[in-house]
Amino acid sequence: MAVKEILKDGNPILRRKSRRIANITEEDRIVIQDLKDTLYAGDGVGLAAPQIGYLKRIFIVDLRDGSEPIIMINPKIVKKIGTSEDIEGCLSYPGYEGIVVRPRKIMVSGSNENGKLVKLEVTGFLARAICHETDHLDGIMYMDNAKNIYKIQLEEDVDSKNS
Repeated sequence: MAVKEILKDGNPILRRKSRRIANITEEDRIVIQDLKDTLYAGDGVGLAAPQIGYLKRIFIVDLRDGSEPIIMINPKIVKKIGTSEDIEGCLSYPGYEGIVVRPRKIMVSGSNENGKLVKLEVTGFLARAICHETDHLDGIMYMDNAKNIYKIQLEEDVDSKNS
């Protein structure tokens, strides 16, 4: 389909709640393919439909570790266990990272791209990524819950200062 522009912080679409999908349509399948194309054109691990301008409850997470990507429609986190504090970034807020507390383990349910019910129990970075993308569907950005946010210093920035 197409690589879409990723909306940046400040775009009002990112702060709106996404619509639930009753029946998966051809338009939804196009959105899913656009999410895949856009995610794989960059270096992120997750992308939610609002980030490319669609207010639909769909996200993709791919840790790029050889496991299958997770595409979830109408996700709902049904259980949160423990806490974990770690660094997060966002394709909609490039150049910055923040420390965010998330559940250590979650149980999430939703549908896959074929409409089949999926229930997952995940931990660690995958749980963090799913929580991050689910937040996007509710108009929540990671910065809303970050303890600290700081500008990322790229290696070429460091190299040019040392020259």
